Amino acid sequence: MKVAMLFPGQASQYVGMGKDYYDAFGEARDIYKSENRKLGFDITELSFSGDLDELTKTHNAQPAILIHSLAVLHALLARGYEPSIVAGHSLGEFSALVAAGYFKPMDALLIVRKRGELMYEAGLERPGTMAAIIGLEEDKVEEIVKQASRTGVIVIANYNAPGALVISGEVDVVMRAMEIAKEMGAKGAIQIQVSGAFHSPLMKTTSNTLIDYIKKFDTGRLRLPWIANVTGEQASNSEAVIDLLARQLSSPVRWVTSMRTLGAATTDPVYEVGPGKVLTGLMKRNEGGIKVQPLTDLKEFGKVFGLGG
Repeated sequence: MKVAMLFPGQASQYVGMGKDYYDAFGEARDIYKSENRKLGFDITELSFSGDLDELTKTHNAQPAILIHSLAVLHALLARGYEPSIVAGHSLGEFSALVAAGYFKPMDALLIVRKRGELMYEAGLERPGTMAAIIGLEEDKVEEIVKQASRTGVIVIANYNAPGALVISGEVDVVMRAMEIAKEMGAKGAIQIQVSGAFHSPLMKTTSNTLIDYIKKFDTGRLRLPWIANVTGEQASNSEAVIDLLARQLSSPVRWVTSMRTLGAATTDPVYEVGPGKVLTGLMKRNEGGIKVQPLTDLKEFGKVFGLGG
């Protein structure tokens, strides 16, 4: 059966994620065991029973989320569910590209670990932060960013859904933007606990290093449509993938456009493949006519396959 697959990004992690899949499915256990060996440390223990602060660190959260997504992906594949079109939110693009045949699972693991390290280091070199602005439309947030940018670097980082945008930039500038947002009637202006200003110009220095690292691996070709964050459109040219991934580090995630593209491209069932239900929630705000089934745990998986959990 063909299904559309969405893969979540950072901030979807939680302690205990993936343990029920590991206990229930041999294919999930194989993924965790193989990737532990590849990483050289026990990501399984960190995911299942580790410290949340340690798990949340960028260089740990990224591989942990990818492994969870790949475990769920393999559970789906084992039951005859294959992707027809894929998209991933930020980090989730790497999981999506494994599903699309571009990356080997173990290579993707090393790449996202490196990506997380680079993003963390960039945050140390040029400190920054991010904040969610809730309840204001895009034009209002653009005006907030314009006002705040008079004192430093700030951009809209994530166009997640109408009334749900994320800003990113230098710490003091983002704090000022949050104050402006509240003055303009935002329902919420919430700082996100991240180690840097992701999807902003402060990440620009990491792009070339990431490109060089990815080029060390043998990549395949896209076997199915992949919707890229940077453009919000389908990408079928395998030669463009690395450039799009590098640009993503310092460019906004155009998730609203991406989900419109998905809605126009397929009528297949849509699954959120990985931890959490963030993308399921965003879809309700983006495209009310598209139902997404989250597969964060065995209980949700059982809604599809009639399993306990």
